[in-house]
Amino acid sequence: MDRSEVIVVSATEAEAAHVPAGLRTVICGIGKVDAAAAVTEAVLTHRGSARPTVINIGTAGALRAGVSGLYRPSAVRNHDISAAELRALKYPLIDRIDLPGGDGSRLATGDMFVTDPAVRDRLAETAHLVDMEGFAVARACLRLNAQCLLVKHISDDADDRAMEWLERVDASARVLGDWLGAHLG
Repeated sequence: MDRSEVIVVSATEAEAAHVPAGLRTVICGIGKVDAAAAVTEAVLTHRGSARPTVINIGTAGALRAGVSGLYRPSAVRNHDISAAELRALKYPLIDRIDLPGGDGSRLATGDMFVTDPAVRDRLAETAHLVDMEGFAVARACLRLNAQCLLVKHISDDADDRAMEWLERVDASARVLGDWLGAHLG
């Protein structure tokens, strides 16, 4: 992959702390709205010879026992939109995006910081991990015909210990930076 055609997107500076030097990095902010807006701006202002590859790096919460480490989801869904109701009103809605080259895992994205075990268990029925930006990044890329990779590192179990994120983010950022270095040369 040509580094000049890559845009690394991260919600926070802490998650991007170990991105290798020389990569264009966009700190989008937390949540779907800020992520979609930042990715759209970054893709539209890209000065490369082709549409860029957007690599969204960040932390995620594990929704199931035994889920840990680094993931490249094969699918992402918008978990906090009223999809069934909107479809019942005959609104054509995209709330799931399949991502080529993933590892088989599924990511749920929403604007809620998940700490409630009941919410976690409901999300675990259809996903392995949860974040707050992945779907928005993938949706903006889909609309703009840009390639999208989501690379997530588990920082917590989407429970009350998720509030310890600040203590764990640097370890995740190191793993994400190492992955970028290994895959982008």
